[in-house]
Amino acid sequence: MTVELTPEEMRAMGYRVVDTIVDHLTTLKDKPATGQSDWESLEAALAGPLPEDGAPTDEVMDLLDRELFPNIMYTNHPRFFAFVPSPSNFVGVMADALASGFNVITCDWLEATAATVIEHATVEWIRQFSGFPEGAGGLFTSGGSVANLTALAVARRVMLDGRMDKAVAYCSDQTHGSNQKALRILGFQPEQLRKVTSDNRLRMDTAALATAVATDRAAGLRPFCVIGNAGTTNTGAADPLDAIADLCAAEDLWFHIDGAYGAAAVLTERGRSALTGLGRAHSLAIDPHKWLFQPFEIGCVLVREAHWMPATFSLEQEYMQDATVAGREINYADYGIQLSRSFRALKLWMTIKVHGMAAIRAGVDHGLDLAEHAERVLKESPDFEVVTPASLAVVGFAFRCDDPERVHPAMIEALVDDGHAMVSSTLLGGRSVLRLCTINPRTTFADIDSTIAVLAKLGALSISKS
Repeated sequence: MTVELTPEEMRAMGYRVVDTIVDHLTTLKDKPATGQSDWESLEAALAGPLPEDGAPTDEVMDLLDRELFPNIMYTNHPRFFAFVPSPSNFVGVMADALASGFNVITCDWLEATAATVIEHATVEWIRQFSGFPEGAGGLFTSGGSVANLTALAVARRVMLDGRMDKAVAYCSDQTHGSNQKALRILGFQPEQLRKVTSDNRLRMDTAALATAVATDRAAGLRPFCVIGNAGTTNTGAADPLDAIADLCAAEDLWFHIDGAYGAAAVLTERGRSALTGLGRAHSLAIDPHKWLFQPFEIGCVLVREAHWMPATFSLEQEYMQDATVAGREINYADYGIQLSRSFRALKLWMTIKVHGMAAIRAGVDHGLDLAEHAERVLKESPDFEVVTPASLAVVGFAFRCDDPERVHPAMIEALVDDGHAMVSSTLLGGRSVLRLCTINPRTTFADIDSTIAVLAKLGALSISKS
């Protein structure tokens, strides 16, 4: 008994896996965007007793073809507009296969010299287009949640040096919940986070922020960090980053920017205009598995001075004594939370090498065009009202009816069953709002048009059933 396959079996399985992926990607636009089944049916097919004996690979692949692949939402589907999609790309998929096939671990220089250089080079590319200065650095994480956690851990170390009593952080009422979760994980209590009101464009109100900081200082508290947004999930709003950076400089506050999906817009002229001040932050979170078109998982965190990261995370351990570095070499385990780290950088590095930044930049620009087109179509439709205009490829809208709080969920439920597209909803000031996030470069204007038409039809059906 062994866990090995023969070369012939490996090739046969590999060819089938690649064929399955290629067939899926090349027919994706013709498939439903959504797929679901009930727990009981899936459990009966995919769970069961722990197998003692193995099965042929074709038999297992057949099972996946029947039960797994049809019963997920395709976040790279050209009509998947819910949450923040992951458009992905085939080069990134193959890079993940290579990284897994060679079983690369990127925790230390000793085990991954070339992989470490690739990660450093790819982080450096992000540093450059984000506007961070030379001397900044970072690493790749699983996603924006861990990128935010990593950045805020560095902020705690640099600004507070372990003294968390009376410390206060600030964010807007539109900030992603991962930041609140990160502060909780780091040991901060709920009362140590101030949620600053947003203005009529749903951006952080800098006057309210300044007042909150002054009030807390007067009360003997210790403001230490402001979390800004470079594209909120709700509406794509970008906070006034330059103004917040000015305040943080004047008040000696750490400035962290959550740009998980929106920061990539800085690659374009429109994005740079919306994100003025991005490079002035002390730290930045950005997710290449969103608007840089990578498959899950890959997030990135940058900090303004790279040495802050090992100062926060490095720990001498006897069993790692052979991996000590000097000079320019890097042990990425000293830069973040993980010791065992997969080679996430390879997929972004390979994508940029194969396609070039011009193609990626064009894809980001296309996402902005799609949202602006959606806004125009919605404004011309008698069935919808635009609630928040297109901003960093997100547009918010509502179906015209007397009870959107009931009708919107019914529309989404019907859309999941229909399968043509997928959108999501949110609450803005207590109001139910539908939203489109249009960052997939494969999406066409026709996809936008057909999705809005289907939504209008489903909205009318939902009302007729009430």
